[in-house]
Amino acid sequence: MMLETQGLTLHYGGSQILHGIDFQARAGEVTCIMGTNGVGKTSFLKALAGSHLRSGGKVVIDGAEVGRVPPQEMARRGLSVVPQGRMIFPLLTVKENLETAYALLPKSQHRVPDEIYDLFPILKDFLHRRGGDLSGGQQQQLAIARAMIMRPKVLLLDEPTEGIQPNIIQQIGRVIAHLRGQGGMAIILVEQYFDFAHDLADSFYVFKRGAVTHSGPKSAFTKDELRAVVSV
Repeated sequence: MMLETQGLTLHYGGSQILHGIDFQARAGEVTCIMGTNGVGKTSFLKALAGSHLRSGGKVVIDGAEVGRVPPQEMARRGLSVVPQGRMIFPLLTVKENLETAYALLPKSQHRVPDEIYDLFPILKDFLHRRGGDLSGGQQQQLAIARAMIMRPKVLLLDEPTEGIQPNIIQQIGRVIAHLRGQGGMAIILVEQYFDFAHDLADSFYVFKRGAVTHSGPKSAFTKDELRAVVSV
């Protein structure tokens, strides 16, 4: 097991957003969170990442319980996020955007692994181009590459296919499959594109109104059953 939550709750002001989420993500697997818009998927990722302080419940990473700590501490514990909207720095070059990942690494690891350029060759070609001048798909590749440089134990991907052209979606799928195949990382994927998610996922959690309504390995659902519960 790489990441687990027990009874995780989240409030905004007087509203309860998440209702006792029990969740597990294993190393070497893609765990997909699905559901319609506004059911708490992104809020759950933000609670994991520390950008929303959870109201209650436990988060355990690699066997160690993590308190209510800010995002930089969650990153130090091995959790890396590719947020919805990508959040790259538009005025920094591709190279400078990648180097922002160094902040949490020891000096000896301040380099971009060759694997990054093998997976995302376009980034090597565009190292000196500003992030804001990239297409949406190229920005998404940059955001994933930046997260990978941090050598995470747990990688959170929030809607990585949103607004991306089909050929880049296929490439992002190959990258996720490659990372899963290495076996050392738990990948948590929030995704609306059903076929993309179904192809990649090892297990599913379906959210509705801030709670988990269905969960289990892919083998527990037919594709049609899963599509039906996701779209309700």
